[in-house]
Amino acid sequence: MTYMIEVANLQKKFNSHTALAGVSFRVEPGEIYSYLGPNGAGKTTTIRILTGLTRSDDGIARLNGYSINDNPLEYKAQFGLVPQHTNLDADLSVQENLVIHGWLYGMARQEIKLRIDELLDYIGLIDRRKTLVKRLSGGQKRRLLIARALLHRPKVLFLDEPSVGLDPAIRRSLWGVIKKVKGEGATVFLTTHYIEEAEFLADRVAFLDAGSIVTEDKPAHLMSQIGEWAIDTLQSKHIRSFYFQTRLEAEKWASVHEGEFTLRRVNLEDAFLAKTGKKVG
Repeated sequence: MTYMIEVANLQKKFNSHTALAGVSFRVEPGEIYSYLGPNGAGKTTTIRILTGLTRSDDGIARLNGYSINDNPLEYKAQFGLVPQHTNLDADLSVQENLVIHGWLYGMARQEIKLRIDELLDYIGLIDRRKTLVKRLSGGQKRRLLIARALLHRPKVLFLDEPSVGLDPAIRRSLWGVIKKVKGEGATVFLTTHYIEEAEFLADRVAFLDAGSIVTEDKPAHLMSQIGEWAIDTLQSKHIRSFYFQTRLEAEKWASVHEGEFTLRRVNLEDAFLAKTGKKVG
C-alpha cells in the first residue's frame, strides 16, 4: 500500500533546542489526520518540513511515494497548503489570486478557468469572483485559501490552523468545507488549537509533546480509554476532573461528595490531558 503521507524518524534541532525527536507516522489516502500539541511541541516544525519550508536534520518524508530530497518538483506538486496566516494578495480580486496560483503550477489557461468556476461554486464564493480580497470577511478569505490550495488538484491538503481567529459560526461552516474536501478524495493533514475541531473532523489524531508523538488513534477510542462521563469540580482554585464509564457511576460519586459539580461527556481534550498532562495550545 502507498501511504499518502509517510514520515519516519523525523528529527530537527534549532541550536540546543530539539524541535522534533524522531517523529514517525503514516496517513492513508482519503484520511483526515489531526496533529495536536501545546505550543512548542513541534507542530509548526513538522508542517514546515512536510511542505519544504524547512529542512530536517534526519529522517524521511514522502508524499504519495515521492521524496522531497529525491523528487522535489513531483513532491511539491502533491500538496496544497492553507497557511495559518492569510497570504492572499489583498489588492487583487478573488479570481486574480487564483489565476496567478494556476500559472505558478503550470496549468493551462482553459484548465484554470474551468477549475476556478468549479472551486468558487464549491466553496460558496461564485458571486465574489470580481471582489477584491481586502473586501472579504475573515471566513471568506479562509475559504478562498482552501480553494487556492485545491486549484492544481493536489493529493494532500495541509491545513495549518485553518480556523484561527474565526468566530464559532464561521468556524463550523469551514468544517463543512473540509468535510467536502475529504469527500472528494483528498487526504487532509490538520494542525489546530481547537480540540473540538479535531474531535469533529479527524479520522485519527496524534498527540505531540516535546517533539515526540505520545500516542495516535481514532478520537473516539482515545476518549473511551478514560471513560464516557466526566465530573468537573473546583478544588483549591483549580478545576479537577473525574472520569466514569457510566452516568450512573458519576451520579453516585457526586451524591457522596460535597461541593458544586458539572457533569458532562468526556471530550478529546480530556484524553489529551490524561496522556500529556498539558492543554492543547
